Amino acid sequence: MTLPLYLGLPMWANQDWQGSLYARHARTDLLSDYGRVFSSVEGNTTFYSGAPKAETIAAWSRQAPPHFRFCFKLPASVTHDQRLTDLDAAWAFLDALAPLHDRLGPTMVQLPRDFGPDELPHLEALLARWPAHLACAVEVRHPAFFHKGAAEKALNQLLITYCANRVMLDVRPVFSTPADGHPGLAHAQQEKPKLPLHVLSTGNFPVIRFIGHIDKAINRHYFEPWKAQLNLWISQGKTPFLFVHTADNRESPDMARTLYNTLGETTCLPPLSAFPGETQNQLF
Repeated sequence: MTLPLYLGLPMWANQDWQGSLYARHARTDLLSDYGRVFSSVEGNTTFYSGAPKAETIAAWSRQAPPHFRFCFKLPASVTHDQRLTDLDAAWAFLDALAPLHDRLGPTMVQLPRDFGPDELPHLEALLARWPAHLACAVEVRHPAFFHKGAAEKALNQLLITYCANRVMLDVRPVFSTPADGHPGLAHAQQEKPKLPLHVLSTGNFPVIRFIGHIDKAINRHYFEPWKAQLNLWISQGKTPFLFVHTADNRESPDMARTLYNTLGETTCLPPLSAFPGETQNQLF
């Protein structure tokens, strides 16, 4: 089953979500509960620790529903340490995920902030050999790729040639106000690159990483133009992936639900299931 749009969070395990997304005393099988509500997830853990153990992947395969899509990140050892020069490590990572290949969304290639135009041949070497049955999404952070000049044109043409998706990192909400002493907002502003948003679909699976503010009204304001854009892509037969973050991620499940419901006002989307933790709270 293919959904018109996949919605997810940066992770599925977060103790701050107990009592809302999850039951108050939930300890195990969180992925199953997560998958009852959300249809995708960013696989950030693989960026730091590489491919999980075979038994872990097998467990995820059992717990995730058939329609679910994992969007793992290529390990930093491949993208940052080796800077895409050791492609055998990239293929080994994808091979390790073989039990989940029927439930993989775009695997994300997050490149270092100093990975610039001179290194585009390394990216092309990766994309030229990327398995045809797996989707790929590339997130660049070098300023040269955001100036609408020759470097950005070369990047976009490369992605279009290999039907790779350009990750759209929308940090406008989180940088819209000073942190004013809020530790979560201050941390997010330090961690995320302050780059302009360039809205462009270079493949069939547009990937949006929406980095929200602690103020819900600010998030709704910056999300409003996305409604028409997402609706357009869906009408064109594309399948967007929308990942919702908030400054400290405590409110990301609720914010994702809010944005999804506002999108549903103009786009035909299946309703989200109730949060298991909220349902349990109603019983007591």
